[in-house]
Amino acid sequence: MAEVATTGNKGKGIRSDCFVTLELTTEGGIQLQIESKVGVMYGESIKKQALEMMLFFGIPNAKLKLEDLGALPFVLAARIEAAVKKIIKTEKEFLLPFLESNKYSTTRERNRFSRLYLPGNSPALMINAGVHHPDGIILDLEDAVAPEKKFEARFLVRNALRSVDFYGAERMVRINQGERGLEDLEYLVPHNVNLILLPKCEYPEQIHAVNKKIEELVHRTSYIVHPVWIMPIIESALGVVNAYSIASSADNVVSLAIGLEDYTADLGTKRTTEGTESFFARSMVVNAARAAGIQPIDSVFSDIADIEALRQNVLRSKALGFDGMGCIHPRQIRVIHDNFAPTSDEVEKAKKIVFAFHEAEKKGLGVVALGNKMIDPPVVKRALNTINLAVKMNKLAENWRECYEQI
Repeated sequence: MAEVATTGNKGKGIRSDCFVTLELTTEGGIQLQIESKVGVMYGESIKKQALEMMLFFGIPNAKLKLEDLGALPFVLAARIEAAVKKIIKTEKEFLLPFLESNKYSTTRERNRFSRLYLPGNSPALMINAGVHHPDGIILDLEDAVAPEKKFEARFLVRNALRSVDFYGAERMVRINQGERGLEDLEYLVPHNVNLILLPKCEYPEQIHAVNKKIEELVHRTSYIVHPVWIMPIIESALGVVNAYSIASSADNVVSLAIGLEDYTADLGTKRTTEGTESFFARSMVVNAARAAGIQPIDSVFSDIADIEALRQNVLRSKALGFDGMGCIHPRQIRVIHDNFAPTSDEVEKAKKIVFAFHEAEKKGLGVVALGNKMIDPPVVKRALNTINLAVKMNKLAENWRECYEQI
């Protein structure tokens, strides 16, 4: 009985993808059928890649049908490899060259104002996501991928980490829960993923399990591996209660996020624009993150059409103490960046506080005042944080930047 496997996507609205049908046979060699609107220009290169992959995986006889919808080589490779591995067991990986511009690491303190969610099985949305300049790009293997597509999505995400230009954005992946999530790591860690999002986190032990798997993969990989950061996502009442123990569970936990859709569902309530129902949870996440010395990150805002409502939501989020939030559409990125950034009034006030403190230190004064208000160390620390952020975002004039650096 013939073994048949299919991978990929096709149909109305699908682009930059392909649909692969692979059937193993006992004779006849590789019978290749290619259907492509760009076959005149790229048919030979598609054929060459397909035959090369059949040879690589040691398949002498098969019927291979490729319904091409503008797939780039990394997509085609992912779809064929997934089809092969649905039929035969092999540990061989067909890897295209690693894009040199993707061999960067990220720091634990970097800005994470925005992180753009992209479905991990939709190549069309990945290819140019970096041009919108979010702080992070999330290739999502969890909720955004249908259960029957999760296996093949791993190959696509792995290849995207190697072949797609992220324009310097932090290269993030949201893995699945439990054992499936640990298996996801095998397709990510050796390929320079910068940060792993751990969904529905409720216990520190979940972080420990991920780190144990990361350590195993780092030891056995031959690729250059940079630090892999972790962002747990709090999405339940239990997760909120355990937020601090999660936030402080490992040195590579750099931020703590909250997912409000699942959290409000766990409470049995409806998520609102005002966020009254989630005020306690969001405050707990901010406090837990600050206590652990990491970044608190707010949930996504799901109404992509209402930009003013998004702006108000960002301002509320910032007022609560969050350092960033998720987004589900590129048009949300600019609004998030502009409203999380320090305002000109905030920067001016911070400059006055820092100068006043600096002058008092030079004079050996134990008490520092600005106007009729006393300035204590926590106030100075907040002012320095504001200035550091303004420096990072080029919100300060060059002459003041030089003065600040001398301080």
